[in-house]
Amino acid sequence: MRRVDVDSPGFSRRRAGRGFWYADESGKRIDDPGIRQRIAELAIPPAWDDVWISPIANGHILAAGIDDAGRRQYIYHPDWIRQHSAAKFERMLDLAAALPRIRARVTRDLKKNESPREQCLAAAVRLIDLGSLRVGDRRHTTMTGNRGLTTLLCRHVDCAGEVVTLDFIGKSGQPWHVQIRDELLAATLRGMSDGRSERAVLLAYRDGRRWRPLRGAEINEYIQQISDTECTSKDFRTLEGSMIAATELARIGPMSKKRDQDEAIGKAVSHVANRLGNTASVARQNYISPRIIERYRAGAVLDLARPPIRALRELLEDS
Repeated sequence: MRRVDVDSPGFSRRRAGRGFWYADESGKRIDDPGIRQRIAELAIPPAWDDVWISPIANGHILAAGIDDAGRRQYIYHPDWIRQHSAAKFERMLDLAAALPRIRARVTRDLKKNESPREQCLAAAVRLIDLGSLRVGDRRHTTMTGNRGLTTLLCRHVDCAGEVVTLDFIGKSGQPWHVQIRDELLAATLRGMSDGRSERAVLLAYRDGRRWRPLRGAEINEYIQQISDTECTSKDFRTLEGSMIAATELARIGPMSKKRDQDEAIGKAVSHVANRLGNTASVARQNYISPRIIERYRAGAVLDLARPPIRALRELLEDS
């Protein structure tokens, strides 16, 4: 497998009536049956525009294009997906190991009234940790109206005592209703939202006379700094999904018959999908460590008597 660059010359797709034809790097029609078969097997969505196709069969990206929402989408080589998935779940374990010091640092920074930026970053990570929120980005919100953490407005939050309530429309038009009981977080978010317009970006900090909205890159840099890992905000959702799945399977208990195992796994996946706002297939593929499923089929489950994160690490690291 070789790394390829989608901005380098590649094959392209051209519309012809109700179908398509394909051109090589020079714009010449591709007639080679083997190449045409390889392209057909990619099953590139017909709705994609500006399609780029790798000229080599072992590129780590096999195709790319722009979807209906204007987002760049990719089709990756299966080997690349396997490698990337393995690395992602290893990072998840790194995050699990670092979580106690992350939470301790976030608590300290939430108290730093004299450092608005660090306080804002700490609030962002606490929301990601306890609310499983996506970071989001302004471009996507502008195009779809759907929101993530960095594009929430003051009107999307309500702080009543020590309870923070968030109501907004997230990715894929999914409604989100999140409640978090955290006195420090509630006090910090009240300080960010009180006296500001309901249409102002919630996660912003005072810089002189202006409010500076927090960017996703800043949040990920902060996570890596306080954790001393390469983890990002996405790894929190992976950890949460895996934790939910492992806990649900432990509550159901081991099953000897494959049919019963499949049913239990399906229930666990549904719990994860509901919590993270995904389809079941996306939840299983992206947010549940395959080792949890493997361990369950082998009769091993999370020890519910142990602290949850420690128990998850023991379950996965012993496999």
